Amino acid sequence: MSVFSLDPVRTAWCAELRALTARRLRPLAERGGPGRVNRPLVMELGRLGLLERMLTSSALDLCLLRESLAQECTEAETALALQGLGTYPVVLAGTERQRDRWLPEVCAGRAVAAFALSEPGAGSDAAALALRAAPDGGGWRLTGEKRWISNAPEADFYTVFARTGEGADPGSGARGVTAFLVPADRPGLTGSPLEMLSPHPVGALAFDAVPVTREDVLGEVGRGFRTAMTTLNLFRPSVGAFAVGMAQAALDATLEHTATRTAFGGPLKDLQSVAHQVAEMATRTEAARLLVYAAACAYDTGAPDVPARSAMAKLYATEAAQYVVDAAVQLHGARALQRGHPLEHLYREVRAPRIYEGATEVQRTIIAKELYG
Repeated sequence: MSVFSLDPVRTAWCAELRALTARRLRPLAERGGPGRVNRPLVMELGRLGLLERMLTSSALDLCLLRESLAQECTEAETALALQGLGTYPVVLAGTERQRDRWLPEVCAGRAVAAFALSEPGAGSDAAALALRAAPDGGGWRLTGEKRWISNAPEADFYTVFARTGEGADPGSGARGVTAFLVPADRPGLTGSPLEMLSPHPVGALAFDAVPVTREDVLGEVGRGFRTAMTTLNLFRPSVGAFAVGMAQAALDATLEHTATRTAFGGPLKDLQSVAHQVAEMATRTEAARLLVYAAACAYDTGAPDVPARSAMAKLYATEAAQYVVDAAVQLHGARALQRGHPLEHLYREVRAPRIYEGATEVQRTIIAKELYG
């Protein structure tokens, strides 16, 4: 329905992605265990070339990819997105050796990546990191905790953000944060799973003097926070695209249900209250989609207002998706509350994106700061 002018090649690609997801990815997702990394699903994403496409595409194509997968299978979308989030810092700031070692493995689906930024005391306030990188000869020792890390503790490597040098004090904000590529088998690194509302692989990591060297640094020492924020500026609009995909799936289900379900002498769509509700759902979905596409295009063209546009897209799309999915459940009635119903699944899935990669309140703060300069 979107008036955004997608070229015919992209339009056909999105349709192909939706069909491919339903045929090849959804069956694997349904066989996965709750709260575990679904490695057969990740491998299939690699075989289909989608992981490599994600890491080499424009921001707009990344959004189209995530939106298309989300309409058909949220587990496939999430598996793909987590690979991207954990690996993009390597694409962005990794050395040739780091890229040669890990990117082919990630693209093939043989290695699972994780983005380790959040901590018990540093979630929405990402600059309040406390994980310490203490100097140790020519390298460092990492000591502290990470929490709410997707793909932990089953990832094969982690992009870890820690404080080094003058920025070792958690009160020093973004200064002195360094990004490290840490293989999961490093001594002193342990993890444990966390049970979440939606059963995705999420866990906590403990660092007990984990050794890292200068060869493990991603980018420059002390400039890791910029790597983290550049990664999030790309992936925040695509979180919005994930939300748009879920909203579209809920809207499509509602259109079919209200056109065929009869009550009070006719189909539900003939009730004005229902028709107006569906119209509102469609409007918010389309508005979210256009904000997401605009933010992606701004990123691709190097526009100066990328942080504000990314925050707007993430903010509005995730809030809109929550509204649309909730309205869909309401219009479907008790059947949508039954475990295993597609809308029951979406209802659990749609809540988390309003929090991760910057909660709604954080996005409003970013937007306001950008507006006031």
